[in-house]
Amino acid sequence: MKVGIMGGAFDPIHVGHLLAAETAREACGLDEVWFMPSHVPPHKQASGVSGEERLALVEAAVKSHPAFRSLDLELRKGGVSYTIETVRLLQERHPDVAFYFIIGADMVAYLPKWKEIGELARRLRFIGVARPGTPLDLDALPPEIAGSVTVADMPQMDISSTAIRRRAAEGRSIRYLVPDAVHDLVSRRGLYGVQP
Repeated sequence: MKVGIMGGAFDPIHVGHLLAAETAREACGLDEVWFMPSHVPPHKQASGVSGEERLALVEAAVKSHPAFRSLDLELRKGGVSYTIETVRLLQERHPDVAFYFIIGADMVAYLPKWKEIGELARRLRFIGVARPGTPLDLDALPPEIAGSVTVADMPQMDISSTAIRRRAAEGRSIRYLVPDAVHDLVSRRGLYGVQP
């Protein structure tokens, strides 16, 4: 089985995340995509929304897609979420699964700085999805890393969780930037300053 891992803060999950996952699934023939909210991403500050709330938003976002599912591995593990540690755990638990890690073009350029990237590049393949204004230049990477990256072109969509949080804090609508189920849950729970 071929499984794509979509990791990140998902603070909140939005339609760009879902489009990236679907693009990667289709481009690489993945059987499933597992969305895994991080506990504390190594490159970001902790969220003002709890991990349980972010997981609930992910579950709401993916429930209607038969090949998408949520995974709470990093939230249960706690601490800083390093991809290499997560991949070791996943491969121990699912030895018959070929894992792919789905990342945006902006993160592809940072791969050489990832913890234990050499081992990580040997353990799985990365799927780099195009993002607006961010060129994806594999030639700029060391060959051993570039060789583990597959590029998947997706329709351009300039959307980010940061912009969504900013809009919500300003009292502006986030409808259609997030799936309807996510919007309903954010509204019901009053997350990100959205009034129920």
